[in-house]
Amino acid sequence: MIYESDKHRRRTPRLKGYNYSSDGAYFVTICTYNRECTLGDIINGEMHLNEYGNIVKTVWHGLTHHYKYMELDEFVIMPNHIHGIIILQDAVGAGLKPAPTIKHHGLTEIVRGFKTFSSRSINQRHNTPGTHVWQRNYHEHVIRDEADLHRIRKYIVNNPLQWDIDSENPENIGQRR
Repeated sequence: MIYESDKHRRRTPRLKGYNYSSDGAYFVTICTYNRECTLGDIINGEMHLNEYGNIVKTVWHGLTHHYKYMELDEFVIMPNHIHGIIILQDAVGAGLKPAPTIKHHGLTEIVRGFKTFSSRSINQRHNTPGTHVWQRNYHEHVIRDEADLHRIRKYIVNNPLQWDIDSENPENIGQRR
């Protein structure tokens, strides 16, 4: 098959011209490789993490040690994906040294770091170097106001209760809801 750039171009939901290193809140969804349910199980609307899920949880909460100018907000691990809110603030606003002395990574670098750190930990634990843990891409949404933030927080908190109708649930693939 011949690659045709116009035909095979990936579509992106990113806001054109938006700087994803800007201060603000971002909602991210990151799916496991092939959307395999490797992070745990939902039982009676409650997520029960397995070993992989616990590693992911530890790495997620450890991100603030690597990226001092960010905060983590609501977060949930599902069997085959995670949802979380990342809040970026400049180094001065975060009470750190003046901005020129601290590298301010953007959302893309933070998500890449999360995927790298968690994959490495999982693969080291199971002696499976190079095994894929996450899908290549991820979904992000710039949170625009308090109402948007409130709606997304509610969505994240209630996500395990919605697993039976979740489009990421393998039992729902190909079904329209």
